[in-house]
Amino acid sequence: MAASTLILIMGGVRSGKSSFAERTAIEMASKTGGRLNYLATGVASDPEMKERIEKHQRDRLTGACQWQTYEQSVQIGKIADEFKSEDVVLLDCLTTLLNNELFSSDQEWDERFLTTIKDTILTGITTIKKRVGTMLIVSNEVLNESLLGNELVFTYGRLLGQIHQYIVREADQVFLVEAGIPIVLKGAIK
Repeated sequence: MAASTLILIMGGVRSGKSSFAERTAIEMASKTGGRLNYLATGVASDPEMKERIEKHQRDRLTGACQWQTYEQSVQIGKIADEFKSEDVVLLDCLTTLLNNELFSSDQEWDERFLTTIKDTILTGITTIKKRVGTMLIVSNEVLNESLLGNELVFTYGRLLGQIHQYIVREADQVFLVEAGIPIVLKGAIK
């Protein structure tokens, strides 16, 4: 079995990163003949999020390509057996997954809990990546200046930064999307 490819696509809110990730996944699947899988982590917790989820669902249903969608807001590793070696999996999005994992429990955010959450996410990603041909991960870029003064938000940002650094080290390609324009940070466009 050939080694799988890991692609991280980051950007600010509404930067066009999900659209770029979908186009990239479709392109990868067309080259390999793999099945397109969408691993959605969003939870309709408010009207705006509900609308965003519905838009993403409509876009995938009305597009030219057939997507298999998995809605898994926590513990993504549990569905790894759903995927095959030629599949392309798009995880959208890592920041929402982290949020869901952190707030799905009433546990205190001590170092042990935070390490468990980080390990759960990274193990899930690694498990899925090993099973598929290509895994794409969408994540938000969180600026440090916005984290000052709030311990909860600072802790979230620190943990997200640790997860991002691990994924960047493991990734074959990393993109930053700004205003719909993908900028290559690591690897070449294939």
